[in-house]
Amino acid sequence: MPFKESCRVEERIGLFRDYDTGAFAVTELCEQHGISRQTFYVWKQRRDAGEARWYEERSRAAHERPHAVDDERIAAIIAMRRRFGRFGPKKIRARLMVDQPDIVWPAASTIGDIVKRAGLIEPRRRRRRGLKQGEIVAGADVANGEWAIDFKGWFRTRDGTRCDPLTISDTASRYLLEARIMEQTYMAVRRALERIFGECGMPYAMRSDIGAPFGSNGAGGLTRLSVWFLKLGIEPRFTRPASPQDNGRHERMHRTLKDHTARPPAASPDDQQMRFDAFRHHYNEERPHEALGQTPPAELWRPSGRVLPASLEEPWYDPDHQVRRVGHHGDIKWRTNRVFIGSALAGEPVGVAELETGGHLVRFANHDLGVIDRDGRFHRFAAPRTRLRCAAETTVTNEE
Repeated sequence: MPFKESCRVEERIGLFRDYDTGAFAVTELCEQHGISRQTFYVWKQRRDAGEARWYEERSRAAHERPHAVDDERIAAIIAMRRRFGRFGPKKIRARLMVDQPDIVWPAASTIGDIVKRAGLIEPRRRRRRGLKQGEIVAGADVANGEWAIDFKGWFRTRDGTRCDPLTISDTASRYLLEARIMEQTYMAVRRALERIFGECGMPYAMRSDIGAPFGSNGAGGLTRLSVWFLKLGIEPRFTRPASPQDNGRHERMHRTLKDHTARPPAASPDDQQMRFDAFRHHYNEERPHEALGQTPPAELWRPSGRVLPASLEEPWYDPDHQVRRVGHHGDIKWRTNRVFIGSALAGEPVGVAELETGGHLVRFANHDLGVIDRDGRFHRFAAPRTRLRCAAETTVTNEE
């Protein structure tokens, strides 16, 4: 018997030895030994009942466990974890409830204990969270209100070939529309988007960083790709530099994609693409998503009703704008000079409107590019990095 427990036993025996003398009141003895009267009478009842070891502690565990998880359900939980090795307790429970809805499944915390006891969870070092520095408001709360597009960080397959996966997801439903290896060029990305727009329709906005080919440090942050978006009626939304939290949903998907498909990488790009295709099906159709109430994204996403047009129309400007066409070198003729606007806009018409404060605002479609001052110098605007408008301010119809 441990020393501390031995001391407690001796104190209890001494307590009742003093009580039997009749010289002490029960209240006085309880105060001296630091126990309640209720505890005193519990021990007294045991001693009076003739229990040989009345002074020892008893287990407080329930004699019966009506809610204990039976072996059959434990086996199903373990099998689900082995089938989907990266499912946490909440996703395991959600998937089991879909597959076997007539069975009462235990809470996620209990499932976590079962999986841990089975040795199927590796301990992970927790990272200290940084202080919040402000959050970007979600651009849409309905499917196709906004898509996110990015190149996941490149890596090499086991044969040494470089892979640059382009990923596209729907912001509201988290539906993964694309995960495909391709070159990080304007033409490669545009061809991929033309195919996806033809199959799935178009969003109202596209969120990306300012890296090529999506954005730039040029006027308004535009590139040839984002100019094309504006001509399609898609609003480009740029995140702040070195701020992955501005596109947190998409970046979180990247981590899951990497865990499932690139640790370790496949033998070749073809094999790697097969992994990406399998992951898309799993992520969209099978994997419950906690932010969606443990519903797979495919149950919430629907193709957009906005069809890719056969031809593009040039932007229209109000009568108070003077229209100038950008030359092949990225400049416009303004009064007696040539003013450089941006090579991404070569061949496109821009609108120039006079400001009350002097100077002239230059814009393409509804996207402001910069200001020409009174001396004829162009001061470009950087890519917009203010907080995105909330979903209520984004005009999205229910045609989807």
